[in-house]
Amino acid sequence: MELIEIRNLCTSFDGMPVLRGVNLTVGKGTTVVILGTSGAGKSVLLKSIIGLMTPDSGSIRFDGKELVGMESRELYTVRRRMGYLFQGAALYDSMTVRGNLEFALRRREVPEDDEMGARVEEQLRLVGLADAIDKTPSQLSGGMRKRVGLARALITQPEVMLYDEPTTGLDPVTGREISELIQSLQQQHAMTSIAVTHDVACARIIADRVAVLNKGVICFEGALGGMEHADDDFVRQFFATA
Repeated sequence: MELIEIRNLCTSFDGMPVLRGVNLTVGKGTTVVILGTSGAGKSVLLKSIIGLMTPDSGSIRFDGKELVGMESRELYTVRRRMGYLFQGAALYDSMTVRGNLEFALRRREVPEDDEMGARVEEQLRLVGLADAIDKTPSQLSGGMRKRVGLARALITQPEVMLYDEPTTGLDPVTGREISELIQSLQQQHAMTSIAVTHDVACARIIADRVAVLNKGVICFEGALGGMEHADDDFVRQFFATA
């Protein structure tokens, strides 16, 4: 079953095309990784899916409902079913780790204090940061901030997770740890996921399927290993140099 269907999606900025007719489907319970170089439009595509950007034309259907042009109130209801890991984690510096996760819960629901505390502690345990609960983001490494951002995105138990460059800015060892953590949490929660990245090593770990975005269109879609023998020169070179 296709949970997300994107058809002929086009977006431009100041008259310069970024997405030139993107077509992509994502099956329920699967993880699709969108690969591409910096500036290829990967993040624009991801933000369009969650409604943070409005495309010029095209269609984005989620669970059978058209998101493009949807009224704000209904779009908010759809967003509640999605989690989003921002590229820089986007934690609130004025809050502790505990406060960041509690804030995410309060935006979606108003659980009892005891229940909220238990859920925060459990989510931090799952990402290996139970001991960091009372620290502030400034006291954490880049990898730890990514883990907290992941915990905050997952604590609301979304049906769909969107990852914007989950390993960018991390060293290879930490990047692999984050990728393996994402894979583990995906399996535990059986979520539908889309990740955008230029990191083929991350894709090897988390992807069920990859799509390569180049010059505003998807130029390859399939198994990661298929990139090596793709007809498109860009796809083969991307795979060889990554």
